[in-house]
Amino acid sequence: MSGAAEQAETQLAGVVARSTGIAREAGARLKEFFAAGVETEYKGDVDLVTVADRTVEKLIRTRLTEAFPEHGVYGEEGTRDRLDGEYRWYVDPLDGTTNFAHGFPQFCVSMGLEHRPEGTKEDEDGTLVAAVIYDPMRDELFTAERGGGALLNGRQIRVSRTAVLAESLIATGFPSRKRHTNPNVHFYHEFTLRTHGVRRAGSAALDLAYVAAGRMEAFWEFNLNPWDTAAGILLVIEAGGKVTGFANEPYKLDSREILASNGLIHDELIGLFEAMFAGRDLEPIPTPREYAKSREKVNKKTGNRE
Repeated sequence: MSGAAEQAETQLAGVVARSTGIAREAGARLKEFFAAGVETEYKGDVDLVTVADRTVEKLIRTRLTEAFPEHGVYGEEGTRDRLDGEYRWYVDPLDGTTNFAHGFPQFCVSMGLEHRPEGTKEDEDGTLVAAVIYDPMRDELFTAERGGGALLNGRQIRVSRTAVLAESLIATGFPSRKRHTNPNVHFYHEFTLRTHGVRRAGSAALDLAYVAAGRMEAFWEFNLNPWDTAAGILLVIEAGGKVTGFANEPYKLDSREILASNGLIHDELIGLFEAMFAGRDLEPIPTPREYAKSREKVNKKTGNRE
């Protein structure tokens, strides 16, 4: 490794270490708000926001500026600082606001860092280089740095080894109130029938972190934003998974659809999306007996024993 590469790696490790402290402080503040209860309001016509979202984004913005004065910050609640810089943080101070507002303890702080070297066009992605997702209710800190793997509370995590969709637990999400324009219920129905189950827990960042940690095999959703996905994407990739669009195209931060998986079931997921979008008849769902026979056949072929 060259001296310049070593220096860049050391600097990146320092960024992750300092940003985890910021995420923990932000998470502690969220816990205080959660315990006290907060009033909700609407931004736009339907999307919930609370004083916790705004207060914690201001806190993160301040701490990031203190720690990394040249870095840009792009936050869900309106922060748009130094976006012409070489590095840009995508910040969701409270991913899972609807859960939070209802007292449902599934939410997190999400912070993803993008490297945008000189010459990167505004409509082009840079490279995601650092990720921090903190769940304050479980005290679970997910971190990743480019080329350095993914960690949960300091221990390395990997995506699961489940290789068949029918044996997978997967996740998705829906808009809080815009479901009449969202086609996802149709996909939800088919995937529910063809997997061990589909979870809709209300935090895309945590869903992605759970794929990285091997707790679920895949996650898909429509119409997310960069602050929802930046950190989680890097976690999945560094844990050995795969992230694309529904047609297997490379994922971009402004993509309107995301599919993340352990990689092993990705082709099967892509095939199912392709068939549904094309309106083709899907393969019939096997009966329990048919499925048992197919498993026996696969086990004989691979030498697996149950």
